Amino acid sequence: MEVQNKRIAVDVNDICINYRILNSISVRKSFLRKKVHDETFEAVKHVSFQVAEGEVFGIVGRNGSGKSTLLRSIAGVFAPNSGTIDLHGHSVSLMALGVGFQEELTGRENIILSGMLLGFSEKEILRKMDEIITFSEIGDFIDRPVRTYSSGMHSKLAFSITAMLETDIMLVDEVLSVGDEHFARKSLDKMRALISDQNRTVIIVSHSIGTLEGLCDSVLWLHDGEIREVGKTDEVLKGYLNFMNHGE
Repeated sequence: MEVQNKRIAVDVNDICINYRILNSISVRKSFLRKKVHDETFEAVKHVSFQVAEGEVFGIVGRNGSGKSTLLRSIAGVFAPNSGTIDLHGHSVSLMALGVGFQEELTGRENIILSGMLLGFSEKEILRKMDEIITFSEIGDFIDRPVRTYSSGMHSKLAFSITAMLETDIMLVDEVLSVGDEHFARKSLDKMRALISDQNRTVIIVSHSIGTLEGLCDSVLWLHDGEIREVGKTDEVLKGYLNFMNHGE
């Protein structure tokens, strides 16, 4: 499949993602066995877009707009309620806090587990192990349970695993904006190096306008689960900033 003479890496077609919200039940009601009603929250509503192979695609929107939910669905963390997501056979990885790590396992063990879930062999992972550990800068904590990590250490390890075990499609959820200033700069430099591969596709969710402006070819603005605008980075971000500053 091609768009503007480029092969499509990510094809999202009319997806909807809903959450069930269970209402609290009093003890009295539970004994009386009254019917319990729940509500459905529509996190993503009929969203469609395509990302070309080698494109860097940004997703922006205020908190609660459905950005991370959409990204996790593309990563295969959970399936949409309706619609389709086609990655056209490309391998995919997700960089996000709180996703993919087993808290009781050490950082080293999580590197192996994460790598295998990404489709790499143990031999391939072990060959990259020292490079991942060095880049993460978490020192002796690599052999301690992940539950003992700070959020910054967690993000450093998550970024390092995905950055060193390179997949065709990289999904990045705010990880570049987490951690100390030195690591943030190093992560941006590494991301730019990865992006220089014209066959690698990157989708970035971020609140950082500077990051999106500096890295993205195009941007999708998600608002209350719906597409508000999608197109060239500067044009979409101009509209988004105007909305955030003036509400229009």
